[in-house]
Amino acid sequence: MDVLHEAIRERGSVVSDHILKVDNFLNHQVDTQLMTMIGKEFAKRFQGQSVTKVLTLESSGIAPSFMAANTLNVPLVFARKKKALTGSEDVYTSRVYSYTKQELNQVIVSKEYLAEGDRVLIIDDFLAHGNAALGLTEVVEEAGATVVGVGAVIEKAFQEGRMQLEMEGYQVESLARIESLSNGEVTFVDEVVTNK
Repeated sequence: MDVLHEAIRERGSVVSDHILKVDNFLNHQVDTQLMTMIGKEFAKRFQGQSVTKVLTLESSGIAPSFMAANTLNVPLVFARKKKALTGSEDVYTSRVYSYTKQELNQVIVSKEYLAEGDRVLIIDDFLAHGNAALGLTEVVEEAGATVVGVGAVIEKAFQEGRMQLEMEGYQVESLARIESLSNGEVTFVDEVVTNK
């Protein structure tokens, strides 16, 4: 997605060889026009999968997931990291480790919102080690539902997340695949392939 590549290059900042900051348009301030395009792209890539729900993890995955769910005309469900006082005891749970925040979270989805027979598209802002996506697949499977695929806005292709998910048999679609963040520069996978 050229427009996303451009946003990453112009508005993102490389913090280290492993961390890309995109607070300007995705993780803190949201570029709604870009999210609309991202939602349409995810809907296009998973259009033949009869998606009934889109699932994400709060909070950075909500904006792109909302736009994808809106385009697909299905509900968006987001897993919570903390149980609300008004929440039910009847929940699906999984444990997810965040490398960015260096913490282990228990993620929770009410059984009201995922059911056997649902065909669930998981979307997140980043795919790196695959922990968030794998944790969400556990929640979907616990519900007796089917994961139809995993979408990531940005993938750090130099980490093992895609491989982990594909080994489990999931279709993985990333809109921007980063080969490297070395020397403070973003290099995309398609640029490496083109230059060889």
